[in-house]
Amino acid sequence: MITVTKPYLPDIAEYEKYVKKIFASGWLTNNGPLVQELEKKLKEYLGVKHLFFTGNGTIAIQIAIKALELKGEIITTPFSYVATTNSILWEGCTPVFADIKNTDFNIDPGKIESLITENTSAILATHVYGNPCDVVAIKAIADKNNLKVIYDGAHAFGTRFNNQQVLAFGDIATCSFHATKLFHTIEGGCIITNDDDLAEKIMLYRQFGHIGDEYYSIGVNGKNSEFHAAMGLCILPQMEAIISKRALLINEYNTIISELKLQTPGALANTSYNYAYYPVLFENEQQLVKAKEYLANCSIFTRRYFYPSLNKLPFAKGNGCPVSENISPRVLALPLYHELEVTEVQTIGEYLKKFLHKKW
Repeated sequence: MITVTKPYLPDIAEYEKYVKKIFASGWLTNNGPLVQELEKKLKEYLGVKHLFFTGNGTIAIQIAIKALELKGEIITTPFSYVATTNSILWEGCTPVFADIKNTDFNIDPGKIESLITENTSAILATHVYGNPCDVVAIKAIADKNNLKVIYDGAHAFGTRFNNQQVLAFGDIATCSFHATKLFHTIEGGCIITNDDDLAEKIMLYRQFGHIGDEYYSIGVNGKNSEFHAAMGLCILPQMEAIISKRALLINEYNTIISELKLQTPGALANTSYNYAYYPVLFENEQQLVKAKEYLANCSIFTRRYFYPSLNKLPFAKGNGCPVSENISPRVLALPLYHELEVTEVQTIGEYLKKFLHKKW
């Protein structure tokens, strides 16, 4: 059986070393030494000033919206995981959907400005599949219209644009460290900013708004544990090997897919990709559904990712986004994870070839 994804697990002996430290100290959570160590190493790796380790990637977006004091409308992408839209709604704001480009499936800067009203407070964009948004164009629009920018970088850990980590862009960037992500802490996420005042607010909001017995603001429990930090400390040194292996697998996929004439999203120029996902675009939704079923019957499991287009959610009341609505029903993420072998990618390719040559 070939699953669509599988978490990378480090040497168990290495993880046990950290667990023994946790047991020896008795410090399990509440900004413990391993959490602090992980945050320090992540800041160094990503080249950012402030980074806060959180319980997951969704609470990171919610805290980001709260810290920026966003109200009214937030222009966002319809092509993302539902957590992006849910966070906007959860914080009492209104998502306004700007359509995506048909090249990299990221939000189209050319569709943003016409959606800006007196009620618009921010742009919340997602770096889809690890490919960076057009951060230069988005910044120009935000600066011109006095808007804040949040990037949902759940897929973007390790991606670089213009020789800079893509998570360094925006007023705030967030990331997910869920078990299925390139870098993971089993469950987890982070909030990133280079702004000192924002960092102070984020720090308080993540821990109920208080330090010891002194209470400064509202807050929630956005913290994470020493055990989760331990997993991150084991995996972070392996990132170069993890990305290299995925690059090898994607290069094999590219050879196969080019022969099958299936479209894949491309990245901006000057991007160093993290090889996070391998999505392919079918001719229509019917073909995708049949392909997904055919592959599953061959013990190859895939995922419709992202589906549906978020502007079509019944509770979002979104405006029309024809490009996203066209792409979302046709895109399928193929298996990609560290343990996957090149021969297994070749097997997936053979079954895809058989499917596409089959008379339906």
